[in-house]
Amino acid sequence: MHPLLSRFRGIRKWLPEVLVVVIVVGGVHLYRTQDMLNADYEAAPSLRLMTLDGATGGIDATSGRPTLVYFFAPWCHFCAASAHNIRNLRRIRGEADLSILLVALDWQTVDEVREYADRHELDLPVLLGTRDTSRDWGISVFPTYYILDSAQRVAHRDYGYSTLAGLWVRSVFADSKKERGHSPDEST
Repeated sequence: MHPLLSRFRGIRKWLPEVLVVVIVVGGVHLYRTQDMLNADYEAAPSLRLMTLDGATGGIDATSGRPTLVYFFAPWCHFCAASAHNIRNLRRIRGEADLSILLVALDWQTVDEVREYADRHELDLPVLLGTRDTSRDWGISVFPTYYILDSAQRVAHRDYGYSTLAGLWVRSVFADSKKERGHSPDEST
């Protein structure tokens, strides 16, 4: 038997198992994203909350530039693992190019959120989210993030660990459909 043919038989043996894994992972992803906002350039819900500093902040102050809205929980290990990527994204993309808002959810005390921000050296606005915030933005897992275009429409969405490269690419192309003439009431 030809060696290449025997390798193909080996692959054929594992193919059904690989397909099952792909289907299960895809199903879990669909289930986890079913409550999230659609990334179809619809207007983002309002977001105006108290910050760690006691001021009021939200997406209304970010119009005119793309915005990363990053929802985290202080106890979340995946959020902690992603924190340095958020911090580095700020270093790569300045405030004039990209607004970044961190929204704490599922927290017990403000000190818990402050300790998280200090521990991860997050020199970014941290908003103190509520259960209503979770409901309005479709947050059911942590971390969850949305990237809004410069008109505050949802351009991208995802959950889980976020790489710096992935965040950068999504934030750079947040306005790409708009620049090609897309508007919310057009079909694509």
